Amino acid sequence: MLEPRPPEQADVMPRRFRASEFLRMEEAGIFAGDEHVELLEGQIVVTPPQGEPHAIVIERLTRLLIQHLDERYRVRPQLPLTAGEASVPEPDLAVLAAEKATSRKRHPSRALLVIEVASSSLAHDRELKGRIYARARIPEYWLVDVGGESVEVYTAPSRSRYQHVRTVKRKDTLVSAVLPRLSFPVRTLFV
Repeated sequence: MLEPRPPEQADVMPRRFRASEFLRMEEAGIFAGDEHVELLEGQIVVTPPQGEPHAIVIERLTRLLIQHLDERYRVRPQLPLTAGEASVPEPDLAVLAAEKATSRKRHPSRALLVIEVASSSLAHDRELKGRIYARARIPEYWLVDVGGESVEVYTAPSRSRYQHVRTVKRKDTLVSAVLPRLSFPVRTLFV
């Protein structure tokens, strides 16, 4: 009698999901209410809970964005953004033109600026999420490095990456490339 053998690595292929399938699963309540999930390049990813330093930076950024932007813009904290056919990330913050943020039937697919705040997820947010946002043609992406007390600013998206990257340190002033009225000292983000 033959023993069953485990499948070879080449025989195993993960099931990829489209954004439309993921959104239907979400609507059907397949994910637990307290489970924080995102669809990233076709894979469903569970994200860990935030630490307090991460939460404080998001709170401060939210306040700064609302103070600096007028009624032409909407600030969306930790809400889904449909970023192509295979990704529905939940950036820590997204800034949208007001007219793009009003649909009641679907998540927005266009943002002017997305922001991720990272401690342990810095490499993941830099590579994977950076690629997703560039591919979705988000004009500006900020990656806030909580441990390094700096902000990586990505602009000029291409098919798979941002063409321009600069790091703004704690002692410097952060100025948005796409929202010229948005400017503040980086030190205001950190404890």
